Amino acid sequence: MPIVTIHITREGTEPGADAATAEQKAALIHGVSKLLLDVLDKPMESTFVVIDEVETENWGWGGLPVEQFRARRRSRDSE
Repeated sequence: MPIVTIHITREGTEPGADAATAEQKAALIHGVSKLLLDVLDKPMESTFVVIDEVETENWGWGGLPVEQFRARRRSRDSE
């Protein structure tokens, strides 16, 4: 019985969205379950997928909170 946990930041992929949509989450669940079926022959009905949405203030990257990291990266890219 596979259990897969997906961690994503709580932010949308479109302007005005502040989280992944229900449709996007359903696609992730289906896609991961199908991948385990195709690669490891694990039945989809025995696969559990958990999506954990994390506030960006609780997400770090490169030693910085993610928003600071992104700002630094943007400033470097614009140079």
